[in-house]
Amino acid sequence: MPLTDTAIRNAKPGIKAAKLFDGRGLFLLVTPAGGKWWRFRFRFDGKEKLLSLGVYPDVGLKDARNRRDEARKLLAEGTDPGEDRKSQKTARQDRAANSFEAVAREWFEKFSPQWVEQHQRRVLRRFERDVFPWMGGKPIADVTAPELLAVVRRIEGRGALETAHRALGDCSQVFRYAVATGRCAHDPSSDLRGALPPTNAEHFASVTEPAQVAALLRALDGYKGTFTVACALRLAPLVFVRPGELRKAEWADFDLDAAEWRYMVTKTNTPHIVPLATQAVAILRELHALTGSGRYVFPGARSSKRPMSDNAILAAMRRMGISKDEMSGHGFRAMARTILDEVLGVRPDYIEHQLAHTVKDPNGRAYNRTSFLPERREMMQQWADYLDTLKNGTEEKRLYEHG
Repeated sequence: MPLTDTAIRNAKPGIKAAKLFDGRGLFLLVTPAGGKWWRFRFRFDGKEKLLSLGVYPDVGLKDARNRRDEARKLLAEGTDPGEDRKSQKTARQDRAANSFEAVAREWFEKFSPQWVEQHQRRVLRRFERDVFPWMGGKPIADVTAPELLAVVRRIEGRGALETAHRALGDCSQVFRYAVATGRCAHDPSSDLRGALPPTNAEHFASVTEPAQVAALLRALDGYKGTFTVACALRLAPLVFVRPGELRKAEWADFDLDAAEWRYMVTKTNTPHIVPLATQAVAILRELHALTGSGRYVFPGARSSKRPMSDNAILAAMRRMGISKDEMSGHGFRAMARTILDEVLGVRPDYIEHQLAHTVKDPNGRAYNRTSFLPERREMMQQWADYLDTLKNGTEEKRLYEHG
């Protein structure tokens, strides 16, 4: 006789487990402890087996019968419902292990030890705040370009366009790692080129036209403020390092006789070498007479025990009438990158090395800090000489002589 909800509710535990049969292999097992477990008895390949269908009252009588009927359909198709459940569980575990968040965290654990702590925090915070809540649980192989675009557009929608671009770049690195480790066949971010508007150049404004650069350099040379800031302004375009690295430069890292500056890149915590042109060495030797007895090349205005403030160079440029739309601290890097490539014809990998960007050899290994050092030394002197021709108004003559 089929079970009823009333009979199930009124079933009391006994000394031994009791079975209340419903029909077609379904029964309710009532344990001495009071538990009520749904079971489905079936035969497969001549062997009797049991399949758990849940616990009452979480699974009611109607749901238990539906689950039994689904199991019977699998049997009719020649499939063991118990093995089918195991394969589904394994598939769910595989999907969870290969979710975007799981792979992203694996990628982060592998590569983040090479970064400085601040960069680690920024990358992880972007993932946890802006990416994982929306697609972290999705199998990485199933993430599509439109889904990824929806994630970064959500960031863009709150006015954080630069963060959106950075998040997209972070995701791209995770996808490339997934491709390399066999969890994904394609990086969907590659289909999104141009999908986001360019970042607002306000923070990284730069001038790259030679005539504009000439005017900028003459303005920097004419700065009437403190000698320390004046030297920083003159040196910035010659070395084109990150603004924080310039203002925190320490004399211990310089070898003026060897014309080299060696320091740890703040973003990646890797060693870097800046070959110094003769013009840069001359500026530093002049400044050494003033600040060489201290730790910092560009000490702060209030205390020599602290480096120059992050606003000192920008404030100086603003006082000279150079607007934030014309040039920023980072702008010297963009200026050098563009002109070295497009005007002076320097090999792009030399430029990328000098910008302290990761450059890999044909086997995928990152070059070390001394790679192409003689070529970079020549490039830095060529760059300094070119800037002199711009300041002196002899660009046309120089281009003619080297054309």
